[in-house]
Amino acid sequence: MIKKSILSVLVVLLLVLNSCKQEPKETPAPLIDVKTFFKNGEKSSFRISPDGNYFSYRADYKGKTNIFVQKVNDTKAVRVTNDTLRSIFNYFWKGDRIVYAQDVGGDENFQLFSVKADGTDLKALTPFPGIRSDITDALIDIPGKEKELIVQINKRVKEYFDPYILNVETGTLTLLYNNKENFDGWVTDNNGIIRLASKTDGVNITWNYRNSDKEPFTPLITTTFKDVFTPASFDKNNKNIYALSNIGKDKVALVEYDPVAKKNVKELFSDSKYDLDAINYDRKKQALTSVDWEAEKQEKHFFDKDWEAIQNNLKKQIEGYETEIVSYDDARTKAIVWAGNDRTPGKFYLYDFKTSNVKEVADPYPWIKENQMSHIKPVTYKSRDGLEIHGYLTLPLGIEPKNLPVIINPHGGPWARDGWYFNPEVQFLANRGYAVLQMNYRGSTGYGKKFWEASFKQWGKTMQDDITDGVEWLKKEGIADENRIAIYGGSYGGYATLAGITFTPDLYAAAVDYVGVSNLFTFMHTIPPYWTPYLDQFHEMVGDPKKDSLLLASASPALHADKIKTPLFIAQGANDPRVNKAESDQMVEALKKRGVVVEYMVKNDEGHGFRNQNNRFDFYGAMEKFLDKHLKQKK
Repeated sequence: MIKKSILSVLVVLLLVLNSCKQEPKETPAPLIDVKTFFKNGEKSSFRISPDGNYFSYRADYKGKTNIFVQKVNDTKAVRVTNDTLRSIFNYFWKGDRIVYAQDVGGDENFQLFSVKADGTDLKALTPFPGIRSDITDALIDIPGKEKELIVQINKRVKEYFDPYILNVETGTLTLLYNNKENFDGWVTDNNGIIRLASKTDGVNITWNYRNSDKEPFTPLITTTFKDVFTPASFDKNNKNIYALSNIGKDKVALVEYDPVAKKNVKELFSDSKYDLDAINYDRKKQALTSVDWEAEKQEKHFFDKDWEAIQNNLKKQIEGYETEIVSYDDARTKAIVWAGNDRTPGKFYLYDFKTSNVKEVADPYPWIKENQMSHIKPVTYKSRDGLEIHGYLTLPLGIEPKNLPVIINPHGGPWARDGWYFNPEVQFLANRGYAVLQMNYRGSTGYGKKFWEASFKQWGKTMQDDITDGVEWLKKEGIADENRIAIYGGSYGGYATLAGITFTPDLYAAAVDYVGVSNLFTFMHTIPPYWTPYLDQFHEMVGDPKKDSLLLASASPALHADKIKTPLFIAQGANDPRVNKAESDQMVEALKKRGVVVEYMVKNDEGHGFRNQNNRFDFYGAMEKFLDKHLKQKK
């Protein structure tokens, strides 16, 4: 009996000791210079050449990101572009050349260029000022198409794009289809033949099908814009279509669709809580490989065992990080792999398909110290009308989460969402001692049809309530100091910022609006011309300036500037084609007339968001001073 009693006491004591064990307490991070978060990476956007002998990346040249090329087994690189006016962002390999897109001062009228891997023979492929060129199909893994792309250009009329075959070596453009029907989207088969074309009447979307390029298009399926039917690729026989669809259900699923019988053959995969958002198809194997979706973090379901084995191998070798194959050569001998998480923008690795060996090739941001960055934690809270709102809470490292100054950070879109990944803005703010709450308010994508439709005609209404309810949740949790809460966002997030200080004027101590909408009437009249076909959708989702004039007037912060008393900082690109500079001008003018504190930054060489490094430094440096003035001194 005595031995049993002693044993019982020891067990209880052990349990108590184990329950008292805590994770090592993290210490507060040192104050990190603002430029550390927002300067261009030493190397980023890695791509491997089709022959596997070279890899390319973007790196700084005279304050702008340009493209460099390096042999796989060498340490020296050659700069192949020389842009000193604007950073280059989007590029890819085509044969032995690199193709990249560039606009003028942020106007989003992208022109295409190509250059050899040694930096010679630069070609302006679509030298049409004021005209936009987009890639429809890079024609990768299609024999005989090694020098060709399918591009779409709105030369004929600004509202619609015509498809062309573009030779990246000579610059020759050949009209591929006389788009007299004004189709607005295209899908090709495994041979690079356009087989599907979409068209909208503003509300309904019709996909049209043809069995070959010798036949005319005929209507295949018509949906309202509220339903998703997004063809991604054809099967290996170029017969059936792999598509994302939520027709007849709430969540987007992966289906196989028969265009001759005009019906689903079967549902291949779905998730009960989230929309699927991307299909991956290997044209060389002519096989469906995987499907992606975003839950709290990125998720993937594999259909191809070879690609799944590669992914599992990468997880083992780069343990503790999310991994993604970003580029691979034609022969599938080498790949470029990214690995990162919420506390680091990540590193790039060279992966050998045969040996499964992984070799680090670049740490683009060596100045970002992972142990000094904050953890981004998925959270949920309830809206006042019972919806579950998902979001992310970032707390200052090593500081007790009580009575903190807070930045509320609604995302842009609004038909987009925030996710779990390294975010330099969030890390910068957390390093300054702010808790940051990002919320996927109603209308955010990925949560199903009902959740998205709940945002219709709710700008400044229940969408804004979801943001306000996040503030109240932080207060209830004891995290937020109710006297030191600010709101900051860009694009729609900028609108939500202005709506927040207009319709809940006592909630926020400061606000930062970055390229945000202020007047729903003027916004509707200044959208890019190629958005015109979708204007009826905007009217149904946001409101019709004529039929819903009272609604739009009630939700336009610029028309209620008399309610604003919160100090405000506004930043705007002069060439913004999406949110015209007049959106910011009218708000600044209205507030200055009333004597409300408003700081205004305009960059003449920017559009919808600041791409140039020096402008980012100016913006975030000014934001830091503004927030410090209005939050940290407020007790």
